[in-house]
Amino acid sequence: MAVQAGVYRGVPAAARVAERRTRLMEATLAVWADPTTSTTMTRICAEAGLSERYFYESFRNLDEALTAVIDAIAVEIEERALSAADESGADPAGRVLASLRALVEMLVEDPRKGRVAIIEAGAMPSLRQRRTELLHHFAQRSAEEARTLSGGARRSEHDDEIAGVLFVGGMAELITRWLSGTLEATPEEIVEAAARSFLGFYR
Repeated sequence: MAVQAGVYRGVPAAARVAERRTRLMEATLAVWADPTTSTTMTRICAEAGLSERYFYESFRNLDEALTAVIDAIAVEIEERALSAADESGADPAGRVLASLRALVEMLVEDPRKGRVAIIEAGAMPSLRQRRTELLHHFAQRSAEEARTLSGGARRSEHDDEIAGVLFVGGMAELITRWLSGTLEATPEEIVEAAARSFLGFYR
């Protein structure tokens, strides 16, 4: 029986491409989060066990790979936070706590994600714009969530946007210091402080 075109050892070509991209994304995260090494395409390929040919199959250049990683982290943060809030079945304050706890739990599970998305991305000129865009997105989402929780009647959208920028900017600095070890705090202390800040901004 002839082998189906594009299928190798029973795995379709598209699935193999996707699997290689996943390996490269994981390798990019590992190399980028390691403060003892420089982040290069060569190191990423070595970590993934793939040749540079396969790197270019998924990414045009190193910046595109790095951007893909921080975008994936941002998606995971948003999905986990929203899911936790929806599953909490709690009052508005409880939803905020559940959402923030999901974020902090994610960073405890894999601190590399917070390090590259919040700390390392800000240190790279080529990625600062994307990091700024993601922070702006989360500021808008914070404002939208606050309007939903409060019924949207007490404040203007402009005021909520300002509060969102302050909250997200403060969270980024808090997480930066926490992950870098210059601020000692338990995960629950981070959650509770962040929740007080969020609710304080929007009351």
